[in-house]
Amino acid sequence: MQEYDLSQWVLFFFLYSFLGWIWESCYVSVRKHRWVNRGFMHGPMLPLYGSGAMVVLIVTIPVRDNILLVFLMGMIGATILEYFTGITMERLFHVRYWDYRNLKFNVRGYICPLASLCWGVFSILMVKVVHIPFEHMVLLIPVTIADILAFVLTIAAAVDFTQSFNEAMDMKRILVQLEASKEQIQKMQERLKDASEEMQDRLKDASEGVQERLKRASEGVQERLEDSYLLYEERKEMKAAEKQTRKELYLAKIEEQRSERKEQLTQLSEKVEALLRTVRLENEAQESESKGNWRKELAQMRSNILSERRKLGSRTDRNYVNAMRQLRRNPTAVSDKFKNAMEELKKNAEVK
Repeated sequence: MQEYDLSQWVLFFFLYSFLGWIWESCYVSVRKHRWVNRGFMHGPMLPLYGSGAMVVLIVTIPVRDNILLVFLMGMIGATILEYFTGITMERLFHVRYWDYRNLKFNVRGYICPLASLCWGVFSILMVKVVHIPFEHMVLLIPVTIADILAFVLTIAAAVDFTQSFNEAMDMKRILVQLEASKEQIQKMQERLKDASEEMQDRLKDASEGVQERLKRASEGVQERLEDSYLLYEERKEMKAAEKQTRKELYLAKIEEQRSERKEQLTQLSEKVEALLRTVRLENEAQESESKGNWRKELAQMRSNILSERRKLGSRTDRNYVNAMRQLRRNPTAVSDKFKNAMEELKKNAEVK
């Protein structure tokens, strides 16, 4: 194996990235019973395989005539690369793009003996079989043409990576907001339930007139909530009839969930306003520190609801489409930190 110049190394990187994409796409497609354009990026390349091939070629140069050492050096080098790549990507995106935790003797799910053995076998096949014709082919390319090819491929890959990186960051943002939103809404629902019960206890000794006004206010809130729910159900049925393409189906599901969250926030807002009216309707002579605390807490809840509405509006269809693309290319992706939000996204994108 002779020395190569920079352009030849770049061409080898893209060749093996392409072979890795073919292998992964075919393997995952067979498992999922549908075609999967596998990988972090849009184009037909998996940089992890290209990088792994470069590592294997470099570390096996001194021992290329010894099959056992090629196996061991290739296995160790590629395994180290896979481990640190997995850690880096999860810390950056909060998503595991591969997960070996269901396999025995794995190390934090990033690497496992079976995958390492596969890397060793691939190293032998690459050094002793695959690389020989590739090397011959690349060496036949004139230096000027090789430089141009390497430059064009690098630019194309950089553009693809930038777009894919932005998609991954969109998915991360959605996961963070969905998980936080669920927790916030749940906390407010529980706190409002406690507040309602406490207010009812405090109003038992109130005058009949105040109780009657509170009852009318409560009935008015309930009627508005029922009307809102009926309107929401009608909109839901209308949208269901409009579903056509897979993308439209996905966006329809997202819009349905947006409507559900809006309805949840509307109900919470109505309850907060009703409780605030309850506090105002109480006899001012009964002013207490507890009452003042409730006013502050309810005002904070009102602010939180407005904040959740703004966040809900900031998650655009484009953000969700980008997340769908990432998930459909990486159906095995999981998120430990945002497990529930990831499952919701996968369900909407019909990723199994």
